[in-house]
Amino acid sequence: RRLYNLLLISNIASFHFFLVIGQPAKSKRPKEPGENKIKPINKKVKPKPPKMRERESADSSLKSQSILTQVMDKGHFQKLAATLSLSAGQSIELRCKGSNVTWNYPSYLDTFKDSRLSIKQLDRYGQLILANSTAADTGEYSCWLQLCNGNKCRKDETKTGSTYIFFTDKEELFVPTPSYFEIVYLNPDKPAVIPCRVTTPSAKVTLHREFPAEEIETDGTDIIYDVKKGFVYQHPTSDHKGIVYCKAESQGAPQISIKYHLLYVEVPKGPPSTTIAASSNRAEVSDSVHVICTVLGEPDVDVNFRWQYPGQESERPAIIQNFWRLINRGTGHTTRISKSMLLVEDFEARDAGNYICIAQNLQGETTVATRVELS
Repeated sequence: RRLYNLLLISNIASFHFFLVIGQPAKSKRPKEPGENKIKPINKKVKPKPPKMRERESADSSLKSQSILTQVMDKGHFQKLAATLSLSAGQSIELRCKGSNVTWNYPSYLDTFKDSRLSIKQLDRYGQLILANSTAADTGEYSCWLQLCNGNKCRKDETKTGSTYIFFTDKEELFVPTPSYFEIVYLNPDKPAVIPCRVTTPSAKVTLHREFPAEEIETDGTDIIYDVKKGFVYQHPTSDHKGIVYCKAESQGAPQISIKYHLLYVEVPKGPPSTTIAASSNRAEVSDSVHVICTVLGEPDVDVNFRWQYPGQESERPAIIQNFWRLINRGTGHTTRISKSMLLVEDFEARDAGNYICIAQNLQGETTVATRVELS
């Protein structure tokens, strides 16, 4: 009987083992807290949407990344930050990826056609080399890829690069200028810049008035200092006019910049305000007649003149002279007078008729006319 009971218990245990291990059906018993939280290893998990957005934003930033690099020693390349400081005397080589690259650099290098500057376009990149740098080379260097369709080209905004390079020189804390005195126009409609830029970004720079002698407070709101531009008057007024200069200090004796004459101007914007007058509206044969076209405008806005006159079609010789000067209209306001004079010598019958002057500026053009008759 004892043997029978042992065999019965053994069979029951074997049957129970089959039910637990062999049967695929899920157990209906309540799950313990925390049970089944481990995910199967082979199960594929879809990426969460936020991670997809992060990857997309990273991809978009790559599309607009800078194409400008600096060539270092031993053929190494370095991506450039917003600013770079080098000692004056060093040479630098910049490259921009692309088969049609346009460069921008301090304008005076073009003005003097400096042989130290070399720009080449190679198969896969544009190259800019500046040898034996000086403090005057301090400024912005940038490049961009041009997209052209026939003769029309446009800037590819996603393929650009820019850096501002300081060529530091203890003897030249201020970026040298070709003159010792500059005029700065204060216009109430736009900020005015006193361009005393430095070659050492860590230099302490202050702004001073010549008379009465005093330091001008830079409050960071109305007057701010930008190391890449100079002092910026955000809202110029007539109270700011006068002669000023900058002072810089950096591990040594302070240095003084050139002087800047601040002139306040207030001229309505728009096409040129133009008048025309002849020396005489009646002339006899062999007389000399001159006609003057006059424009009053902003001091820093150029005016272009064109003439139409009776003897033009027959190629009658005429002398045309253009000139301008600044005048003070009182209360601190400064205006530019631009004039164009047309002179006809030995007046003839074919010179009689209408003399037309077309004056043009950035805002438009104005046409005026006067008539000269033969007596």
